[in-house]
Amino acid sequence: MRPAVIATDLDGTVVRSDGTISPRTRAALVRAAEAGALVVVVTGRPPRWLDGIADALGHHGLAICANGALVYDLTTERVIDSRPLDPEQVRRLMVELRAAVPGIGFAVERVDGQFAHEPDYRPRWTPEPETIVGNLDGVLTGPVAKVLARLEGAGSDELLARGRAALGEEVADMTHSCADGLLEISASGVTKATTLERVLAERHFGPGEVVAFGDMPNDLAMLAWAGHGVAVANAHPALLAVVDEVTASNDEDGVALVLERLFG
Repeated sequence: MRPAVIATDLDGTVVRSDGTISPRTRAALVRAAEAGALVVVVTGRPPRWLDGIADALGHHGLAICANGALVYDLTTERVIDSRPLDPEQVRRLMVELRAAVPGIGFAVERVDGQFAHEPDYRPRWTPEPETIVGNLDGVLTGPVAKVLARLEGAGSDELLARGRAALGEEVADMTHSCADGLLEISASGVTKATTLERVLAERHFGPGEVVAFGDMPNDLAMLAWAGHGVAVANAHPALLAVVDEVTASNDEDGVALVLERLFG
């Protein structure tokens, strides 16, 4: 049976190593949507990084952004729901993590789209001109979609383990989506999986109607929840060990291969 919902991560899954989505994968996603499937982008990215993705999908469907903190309508290009961190909560977790992990630096993605980072936090992309660099107290005046914590020289698996040991599972939800010492922090209970489940339940879809694609630990719960979870070949070992199917890598159109099988 064709799935009613296609839920896919972006970076490392449909986005290739050169930062592009291949024409073949674009066509496969559009074909699924034209066949009646709801295509849901489920990403750690903020909404402002979805312009090209919205174009690729013909501005149809939904995007779950910031690891589940924001729901973004690709048709109207606006945030339609949010599950943010409270600024005071952000301040507390930063203090606790800094005490447990000396040298860690922080950045925040606010719900309103503002990005700010401390001077010792080094982004791996070229920040937008409006990025604020400095003490984060000045920007913690509104709800925060996601906190980013980076420790130079550390691996992300190691940093995730240290973060969870320092804060516990009840304070916030922690994950990562890259290898180079980056921890991603959301409000407790906010993950790609929980937001996808809620959004689809509102539209009367259950997990058995969903095929989900991913590559990193922030995708793990989503792939476990979906009726059919698919990891690309370049995925983190934690995903490769538990998914229903492993397809070709992101650079080899792995997602397109599965969608072509399902939708022709």
